[in-house]
Amino acid sequence: MTELGQRLRQERESKGLSLEDLQKLTKIQKRYLLGIEEGNYEVMPGKFYVRAFIKQYCEAIGLDTDAIFEEYKSDIPSTQTEDMPQQLSRVRSRKEIPQHTKGVSKAYDYLPTVLVVAGVVVVGIIIWVIAQNIVSDKNKEQANQEAPNSEVQQSNTQEETNETTAKNDNSNSEDEQSAADKKEQEQEQEKAEKEKAAKEKAEKEKAEKEKKDSGKQEYKEVQKTGRSATYALSGTDAFNLEVTSTQADTWLDVKNGKGNAFFSSILKKGETKEFDLTKETEARVNIGYSPGVELKVNGKAVDLPFDSSKQVRQVVTIQYQPAEAQ
Repeated sequence: MTELGQRLRQERESKGLSLEDLQKLTKIQKRYLLGIEEGNYEVMPGKFYVRAFIKQYCEAIGLDTDAIFEEYKSDIPSTQTEDMPQQLSRVRSRKEIPQHTKGVSKAYDYLPTVLVVAGVVVVGIIIWVIAQNIVSDKNKEQANQEAPNSEVQQSNTQEETNETTAKNDNSNSEDEQSAADKKEQEQEQEKAEKEKAAKEKAEKEKAEKEKKDSGKQEYKEVQKTGRSATYALSGTDAFNLEVTSTQADTWLDVKNGKGNAFFSSILKKGETKEFDLTKETEARVNIGYSPGVELKVNGKAVDLPFDSSKQVRQVVTIQYQPAEAQ
């Protein structure tokens, strides 16, 4: 195992990630990730992929890629342009052409004559078809001119009647459609107003509850050890947790006291996750990359237990005791 591979494995394990978890995050096959950790680059498709995969590995676990490449450049193979296979020439001299093709060559000499004859035949057929169509059209026109005037008048009258009926039907249909559209629009507007009122009411109640709870809420430190810290939350009937990452992607794992996970994945930069933990007595928050991570308890910002520049990974345990149980 190379020094680079050992460094990467230690960082991955410190964040509680398995090779299967890293495979889901990077979309790189597990055997390639294992090859990077063991320094076995022979399993890779090529040297370019070695550098690309190492870069994705570092980004997934929160390491500075440029710093890693500079520090362990002796462990990372440099990319080189691979020799392309020499193209085979498609040009052959006349001496290389098999003798049995001479007969075919003679046949090609007669091909222009055959094509000219075929073209003349096709043009003649087209002219004959056009002439037949012209004669047919003239016969139809003559037959129409000889038809009785009464039939023409009757046809015109029937067409006018049909047009009048169609106009009336269209007018009625448009009126009905307009009325239906107007009614549907009014219903949608009424529904939107009700939803807006309900949303405003819920937000107002939530704000009032948070304001009420914030006045008596107490969040105090119980103990610190290593990279872990425990806090006690009391004086409130709600336990709502918000986690936001403002600087970079980070691994986030949120579990209750029984070990049941509410979230266990990458929290993207600029993303916020909210958790209603009111029914829980304890919550454990595992932050893989703490710089730029913000915590809020019941809408109130709380500090991380350690300086994120010195302690990148932090584990915060919050013990909750509802006010009504005190």
